[in-house]
Order: sequence, then C-alpha cells, then structure tokens
Amino acid sequence: MAFRPKEDAKMKTTQSACTCGTLRLEMAGDPIIVSECHCNSCREAGERLGALPGAPRFMEDNGGTSFILCRKDRVKVIAGAETLKAFKLKPSSHTRRIVATCCNTPVFLEFKGGHWFSVYKSVWPADQSPATQLRTMTSDLPDPSVLDNTIPNGKRQSVAFFAKLFVAWAAMGFRSPDVVVNGEIEA
Repeated sequence: MAFRPKEDAKMKTTQSACTCGTLRLEMAGDPIIVSECHCNSCREAGERLGALPGAPRFMEDNGGTSFILCRKDRVKVIAGAETLKAFKLKPSSHTRRIVATCCNTPVFLEFKGGHWFSVYKSVWPADQSPATQLRTMTSDLPDPSVLDNTIPNGKRQSVAFFAKLFVAWAAMGFRSPDVVVNGEIEA
C-alpha cells in the first residue's frame, strides 16, 4: 500500500493506530464517505471479532459498524504490517476484514477487487474523526426502531453512495491495488 507521491504530497494526512499502537496507518486526503453499516455480515463479523481476546469495542450501541471509506492508493502501513491478518465469515466470502493481531483490533474491511478500504472508524483518531454521513443496509435489522433519524437510514446503499465510489475509482485510473496480509485468523 503506497501513496501516489505527486498527488498526495499536497494533501493532509491522518495517522491512526491499532489499540496497542504496534500497527500504524497513514491516510492521505479526505474520505470518500463515512457510513455506518447494519448488514447481517457486518453485524455477525462484529460479534465474532469483538469476542477475540483483548479486542477493542468497535461496534456502535445500535449494533452498526462505522467505517471511513478511503481510496486504497491513499492508505499506507507505516509500522506493524506483519500483524495484519484476514478474517472471512466463510471461505467463499468476497469480503475480508483485516485485523491487527497484536491486539485483535479490526482495522479495515476490503471487498474483493475493490478500490477502497472501509477503515473501521474506531481506529481513526477521535479528535480527527469525521462525522458519520449515513447508515446503510438497515433493511437487514430485525428492529430498525433502534436507529435515530439524525442521519439518513438507507435500507440499502444509495445511488449517491455508489456514485462517490465510482468517482474515486475513476480518479484512481480504474485501478484496484492488491493488499497483501500475513495469513488468516479464525474467529
């Protein structure tokens, strides 16, 4: 994972870390979007990853998982890459959640072939954390009344959501950088 030097040299950067500080990331530029997901997969993965020894709290009180979506080419690991391992709900999953195994901190979610990372908002520095803009996949909730109306509660991802992802992908020259991690974990 590496920055595009010419473009990113002018951008603000944000550094984040796992709970113990072994893994450190640096993100350049503004996020694509900030969302809270309520899909069945994120809720199941949240429960399973949250049960790992020493895992930090990262799910919202309403059961959602907050993510800051960033272009892959604007995120780099600056320390602790050896701690990164993937977790899949099942072997055929197209989604993998990347965990810093030094302290079992979920770091980001990656879709197979995707050009962005869904960085867990819990690893973002609290004093620099952008506000959540919307909720997605609320149709998967058994009881949607647990949600307030302070932000839009989308039953699925909206056209605007996908449009923002597409614009970011176009800006990347329609590339989807590969991410190498150090094996997999069971949870």
